Parts: sequence; structure tokens; C-alpha cells
Amino acid sequence: MANQAYSLGFSNVGQDVVVWPQAKIVSPEVISLGDSVIIDDFVLLMGGAKTTIGSFVHLASFVSVVGGGEFLMEDFAGISSGGRVYTGNDDYLGGYLTGPTVPFPYRVPSRSFVHIKKHAIIGANTVILPGLVIGEGAAIGAGSVVTKECEPWTIYVGSPARALRPRPKEKIIELEAQLRREIYNEKGQYIPKRMRESQDGAQKQ
Repeated sequence: MANQAYSLGFSNVGQDVVVWPQAKIVSPEVISLGDSVIIDDFVLLMGGAKTTIGSFVHLASFVSVVGGGEFLMEDFAGISSGGRVYTGNDDYLGGYLTGPTVPFPYRVPSRSFVHIKKHAIIGANTVILPGLVIGEGAAIGAGSVVTKECEPWTIYVGSPARALRPRPKEKIIELEAQLRREIYNEKGQYIPKRMRESQDGAQKQ
């Protein structure tokens, strides 16, 4: 099946990006993708106000990013299958009617943001509500509901998600640095996989 990463009209798309053909991408013109990104089949990614996804990012099957707000996901982050990210929402407190069939001014949805920082991992079937920052290196356990910002390098579980214990970061940071030395050039530019493979082949001859 064809990779649609380079035919959808993203605002920016890097090298070695795969968007599988049964992923649903809405408003690709406001979506920017870094290098080495995989978006699986059955993902629903709505660009909203603006969506920026870094490098070495994976959105697994049945992930959805919706809500009409801004979504920022930094390098080396990932969302496991069934994760739900809401960048906006209706007013559930009784001030307005709700649902997309209701016109303004009877419905006034709130458009916000979600920011997932580097090395954060989001477990399967986790829900992230609008207006939150998931700190660098945070790990969210499967089935959690995130209602508050998550501190860096901390493991969270539950509904609502609560801090469980620290997540060690030294090895992860070390491995990132090693990877960048191997697959980035002296100018800090990503070297595509095909070029790395051709260089390896030439060295073996």
C-alpha cells in the first residue's frame, strides 16, 4: 500500500516519513511533520489551528487528535494505540448548548492546545484533555485520563492520572545524543535512511 506522506499537501514534511493510506488527515495544510515519523492506519489527525510534530514520532493505530486547537508534539515522543488527545472542547458547565450540529451563538466551543514534550510516551487508550503540557520524558500509563499538567521525567497512571514515581532520564538522553551523532551531519541535518544505507554499502565494498 502507498505511503501518502508526500501527496497530502502538508505544510512541511521531512525525510523518511510514512503516513499509511488508511490514516485520516484533516487540514494537512496546517500540519508540519519532522523526520522519521510514522502515522499508522486508522489514525485520525485533525490539524485544527496548527499542528507541529517533531522527528522520531509515532502515532499508533486508532490514535485521534481532535478539538480544533493547537497540537505540538516534540521529538522522540509517541502515542500508543487508542490514545485520545483533545485540543478543544464544548462547554459542559451549562453555559451553552453542545455538539457540532448546534450553530453559534448557541454553542461556543473552547479552542485550546496540547503540548507533548520530548521523550514523553503516552500509553494505550490514554485520554489527554485540553490545555495541558506533558513534560519532557513523562510516561503515562495505559488507560489514564490526564486532567492536569505532567511533570518532566515522571511516570503517571490512573484516572485521573497521578504521579507514581520518577522515570530515569540519563540513559535516554545518552542514547539520543549517540543517535544524533550517527544520523545527523556536521551541520545538524538529518541524513535520510537511503543515504545512510548507500554509505554503509560503499564502506563494505
